[in-house]
Amino acid sequence: VQLQASGGGLVQPGGSLRLSCAASGFTLNYYTISWFRQAPGKEREWVSCRRGSDGNTFYADSVKGRFTVSRDNAENTVYLQMNSLKPEDTAIYYCNSGYLWGQGTLVTVSS
Repeated sequence: VQLQASGGGLVQPGGSLRLSCAASGFTLNYYTISWFRQAPGKEREWVSCRRGSDGNTFYADSVKGRFTVSRDNAENTVYLQMNSLKPEDTAIYYCNSGYLWGQGTLVTVSS
């Protein structure tokens, strides 16, 4: 049972990236999947989640309107689409479900 995050990279301000959180060993559709991030020198912060019970999504104010969570049941994967990226979005992004954490994927927004 594990989560694996991927899709990070270097992008210019205003650009987009899509992060993936692939689950193995369980069907993630039934569970709340959250995204967190940790910028250099800062504490980990919550970014977004997709609630398993009803599929509703929630976002931190800092990313609302720019980030979108979606899922692909066939791939057993949750995605975090990140648009209009800003330098302050630079961080390691983690996906989480309960006690499970993905390994993190680095997003760097820089010109």
